[in-house]
Amino acid sequence: MMAVKDKPLIAVVDDDEMVGEATRELVETFGISAVSFSSAEAFLNSDCVSKTACLIADVHMPGMSGLQLYRKVTGPNRRIPVIFITAYPDERLREDALQAGAIGYMYKPFDPGRLLDCIRRAIGHWEGEPDS
Repeated sequence: MMAVKDKPLIAVVDDDEMVGEATRELVETFGISAVSFSSAEAFLNSDCVSKTACLIADVHMPGMSGLQLYRKVTGPNRRIPVIFITAYPDERLREDALQAGAIGYMYKPFDPGRLLDCIRRAIGHWEGEPDS
């Protein structure tokens, strides 16, 4: 699905394809364009990285983790706000993610209203252009 011009695109990356698709569909019910990927590598190999206004990423995935993905797409010239989701509560990892700049960190199953609040904050923080 392509993002509508002038509308933010939310990328959902979760190795559990059912969760990824359900999260994508939930985001779309908010009236926001979304795409889902079953791995960090699939997202990185897509043409969506530069168009992504917010990344929703599972923390624990085979291969590249959500935190590793976030660090890979964030650099001195680009910041993509991220919301982490996980089925494995780990307070230390949560703190690491928030310290790294995550907008949100939620445990599955998460509250749709809380996700929408995080997305709104993320889109408000979106820096689609390089830092000045």
